[in-house]
Amino acid sequence: MLVSLPPPLFQPTALSPAEVRTLSPAALAYIGDAVYELFVRQRCLFPPSRLRTYHQRVVSYVRAEAQATIARTWHPHLTQQEQAMFKQGRNATLSKPKRIDLETYQQATGLEALIGYLYLTNPSRLQELLQQIAFDSQPADPA
Repeated sequence: MLVSLPPPLFQPTALSPAEVRTLSPAALAYIGDAVYELFVRQRCLFPPSRLRTYHQRVVSYVRAEAQATIARTWHPHLTQQEQAMFKQGRNATLSKPKRIDLETYQQATGLEALIGYLYLTNPSRLQELLQQIAFDSQPADPA
């Protein structure tokens, strides 16, 4: 179900790509994680549901496996600079989490770093990429 994107909750401080590149990939992923989760929460509001259902839907989209899938979908459409930022975020992940494999975790972190980078430098491009994510009308299984 495609739903038009709501207007941004707030506008980020305008930073140049050079300024943003001074931030660590982990800092970009930190911001990207928050931006992506808020985007998903907004998109999961419809159809109206119980809080548990909202939570299950959001978790199904923000978990690392789903983010890794999005990263693979976006990759052919990224500019060279976007691919470089994704790669920096991906390569910044060294420790393996308990429940998923390292490659999946790295892909998710790369996606979050790219989202953080675009949020701070080119929000319209970020909106263009986020629009490509298909959202189901039924809650997904979070397990």
